[in-house]
Amino acid sequence: MEELAYIPSPSRGVIHLGPIPLRGYAFCIIIGVFVAVWLGNKRWIARGGRAGTVADIAVWAVPFGLVGGRLYHVITDYELYFSAGRDWVDAFKVWQGGLGIWGAIALGAVGAWIGCRRRGIPLPAYADAIAPGIAFAQAIGRWGNWFNQELYGRETHVPWALHITSSEGGRVPGYYHPTFLYESLWCIGVGFLVIWTDRRFKLGHGRAFALYVAAYCVGRGWIEYMRVDDAHHILGLRLNDWTAMIVFLLAVLYIVVSAKKRPGRETVVEPGVPDGEGAPAGEGASDGEADGAGEAVEAEASGDGAEDDTSDEVKDEAGSGTKKS
Repeated sequence: MEELAYIPSPSRGVIHLGPIPLRGYAFCIIIGVFVAVWLGNKRWIARGGRAGTVADIAVWAVPFGLVGGRLYHVITDYELYFSAGRDWVDAFKVWQGGLGIWGAIALGAVGAWIGCRRRGIPLPAYADAIAPGIAFAQAIGRWGNWFNQELYGRETHVPWALHITSSEGGRVPGYYHPTFLYESLWCIGVGFLVIWTDRRFKLGHGRAFALYVAAYCVGRGWIEYMRVDDAHHILGLRLNDWTAMIVFLLAVLYIVVSAKKRPGRETVVEPGVPDGEGAPAGEGASDGEADGAGEAVEAEASGDGAEDDTSDEVKDEAGSGTKKS
């Protein structure tokens, strides 16, 4: 029986502009990167950094992250590319989907470390600035899975079921839990949680980033449990469930140990920033000084958008002239 309400899948995930293919999956990744850099830039300036620094370091972090994400996927699902009847060349076809967040964050951190080292910037401070932006980027990137009709959950008849129409790659057309949507919404919540907690408790020395990691792992654990795509299992649990649990414990441990050894927040995040170019660390702006886009982010995170303490996260960029990196 046809469902009365459901989420339709796109008829195709790519359109061609002449000989140039425009893929929905790639667009979602690109838009997510821009959002992460934009918000990270605003948070970096608010902490006393220079406008444009986040983008400069992202030039190192993003390519490393893409390579890391693909490597993790290929290694953990090697049979999709190297078993009998498979073409190993497909391992390089990133546009077909397959980026593991664990590998992306791990190798992306290596790229960020290289960029930070070249600028004399502490990596933990940079990680804290970009943490919520990464969560929002993941929320956007998950819609790439919708374009590819992949990573859905168990069959269901809920009104928000995802209608899978493709039969390629062993798919069975039907109605399934839209786990891509669940994870997208969860990541949005994680991003706002980090923004609010960071403003409320003045997190520093990598603790905002660790909070993002821990909160994401909680959601990834239950969402991963719902998925039905092929995966390696250990003691009855999917590999990514074990990864989420281990990474969650490491993130919580880091928060506890770091808070004891290095309480508070960094007073200097970027050496050599002239007075007035970056906001002094720990000093906020009034509501009248924050621009409209910054107010929207902070208002949605806090629910009021009218308190002066929102200014720790958003700083007027009139002094720097930078709106988007």
